Amino acid sequence: MSPQHEQVVSQAVANRYQNGDKTKRDVMTALHNYRGLSPKLDKFVFNDGSDRELLNLDGTIPVRYKGAVYNIPVCIWLLDNHPLSSPMVYVKPTPDMLIKASRHVDQNGKVYLPYLHEWNPNSSDLPGLIQIMIMTFSEMPPVYSKPKNAQPTTGAPYPTPYPSTNPGYLPMTGTGSSLPYPTTNPVGTSGYPPYPAQPGYPPSSTPYPVYPPTSTTGYPPSQPGPPSYPPPYTPGVTYPPYPPTTSNLTTQSTETSGATTAATGTITEEHIRASLVSAVSDRVRAKLRDSYGGAQAEVSVLRQQQADLNQGKIKVEGLISKLEQEQGELDKSIRILREREAEIKSVMSRLSSATEPLDVDEAVTTTAPLYKQLLNAYAEDQATQDAIYYLGEALRRDVIDLDTFLKHVRSLSRKQFQLRATMIKCRAKGNMAG
Repeated sequence: MSPQHEQVVSQAVANRYQNGDKTKRDVMTALHNYRGLSPKLDKFVFNDGSDRELLNLDGTIPVRYKGAVYNIPVCIWLLDNHPLSSPMVYVKPTPDMLIKASRHVDQNGKVYLPYLHEWNPNSSDLPGLIQIMIMTFSEMPPVYSKPKNAQPTTGAPYPTPYPSTNPGYLPMTGTGSSLPYPTTNPVGTSGYPPYPAQPGYPPSSTPYPVYPPTSTTGYPPSQPGPPSYPPPYTPGVTYPPYPPTTSNLTTQSTETSGATTAATGTITEEHIRASLVSAVSDRVRAKLRDSYGGAQAEVSVLRQQQADLNQGKIKVEGLISKLEQEQGELDKSIRILREREAEIKSVMSRLSSATEPLDVDEAVTTTAPLYKQLLNAYAEDQATQDAIYYLGEALRRDVIDLDTFLKHVRSLSRKQFQLRATMIKCRAKGNMAG
């Protein structure tokens, strides 16, 4: 990864991306792991006709298919709110390639993956997206070589104007920076149209070698054909293991095959057997990676659903507990109401059946002597207050003279004072408010 890449990324995210630091960190990690990609700042034209300058990663990613490694040209566009929104990925075929439409790639080259559909800003990133693309394309290649006799077709234009230059092809990880990909033709498969030489590919800005112009390795064909055998040995080039975790058996077999072939220049059964073992092991590893990636995505979704369900369970349990409490209080209130209703009906029945006249003074009774004393004192206080009022009215109408008024008011006031003092003591004794 050259310093120019970091400078391009820094200038692109500045004042354009909402999460500049996260975007730069994600892009630099992807460029470090996949050096066939390079950052660019171009205009992206949306479906509504509007355009915007966006950062994109343009170049190739290594995909292993039937024992051979192909460099698939792609372009990854990042929206200005990355990583909140998923990137937009397109396959960029060269003039000698055609797009092979599938459930993951449409006729315009746009890529559709569950990883993009379930993009999570907290757990998804560009290296993970590229790894999923490599595993998906190893099962269903998105491009194939154009037959030599095929007439040029006019397909739908790409949604965005892609840059005119193509980066150099990426060498295998772990094989060194000076070793290109092996370029061989499968034995006995001459029915497949070979991929033409690439003299028009400009060299990459990275120090990695470009794809050899003498290559005749064909892109995987789109039509069915005879079975493809593992690629034979090319003199002067050793088979690099892919991925780096290739088993010792496969590595040793490949190295022995290379040494023997270099000495004799012929292909023996041991060479074919070693190539078959390498192809099968790579196919098994690719399927395991695909299965592991799919299972990991499913587990992530299930865990998120489990967390949401647990939160919903807590809320529902709280609502149920609250409803049960309110139901208990409601039942208690209904029970008390029914008891009071029965008591009222009993009193009304007793009063309606009574033959003796009702004594008003005996209608109100108290449950304790203290309350009776308080009740009597209150009644006398109110009667005294009424007496003082009527004495004032008598004085106003000249029924009594002033001396008589003052004499009776003085006596009634003294009695009223004693009654109110008695009521205060009764309330204090019975722990009643004021």
